Amino acid sequence: MMKKRKFRNVCLMTVCVLLCCGCGRNGTAIVIGEEGREAVAQELPETAGQSEASGESGAGEGAAGAERSDARAQEALIRVYVCGAVANPGVVEIPRGSRVEDALNAAGGFGADAGREAVNLADWVSDGQKLYFPREGEEAQESEAGSEAGSGLVNINTADVAALCTLPGIGESRARDIISYREANGGFESCEDIMKVSGIKTGAYEKIRDKITVQ
Repeated sequence: MMKKRKFRNVCLMTVCVLLCCGCGRNGTAIVIGEEGREAVAQELPETAGQSEASGESGAGEGAAGAERSDARAQEALIRVYVCGAVANPGVVEIPRGSRVEDALNAAGGFGADAGREAVNLADWVSDGQKLYFPREGEEAQESEAGSEAGSGLVNINTADVAALCTLPGIGESRARDIISYREANGGFESCEDIMKVSGIKTGAYEKIRDKITVQ
C-alpha cells in the first residue's frame, strides 16, 4: 500500500513538472501509472485557424494586387495607327507619353521609299492617333495640290500639314486636327466648317478666312 501511494505521488510530481515545463505542447497524451490513469498535457491549436485565415487573406490580397498591376500596365499603353511608308504598317502599342519616333520604331522603321524628313519625329502622340508617313516626293505633290494655283489660297480639303501650317495661328498639332477631322467626316463643305475642328473658334477663323478655300 505504501509503495502504491509513493508511486502515485511520484507520478503526480512528474505530471506537474511536465506541465510546468511545457512538454505537453506538442499535442501528445502522456499515460502514467499502472492503473491507466492519463495525465494529458495538450495545448489547443488556437492559432491554427488564425494562421489559415491569415494565409487566405494574404492570397486574396496578392490576387487583387496582381489585378491592379495589370490594370495599371494596360492604362500605361496607348494604341496608334501607323501607316504609309513604314516597314510594318498597322496598329502598334506604345507607352503613354511616347513620341512619333517611338511609334515609327514600333512599326519597324521607315520603308525603303519613305520621305524621311516629312514628319516631325519629336512630336507627341496620343491614344487612337493616326500617323501617316509619306513616300519620297509625295509631300511636295500634296503641298502643291494644297494651294490653289494663282490664288495662293490653301485648300483645307487637300492641304497637307506643311501647307496648313502656313496659315496664321495654325501649328503642326492643329494642322493634324484639321486633317483628322476631314478624314473622319469626308471633308469640309464650306470654309466656315473649319470651326468644327476642336480649338478653332471664331477669332482663329477670322485670321484665316481670306486665306483658305474648299474647292
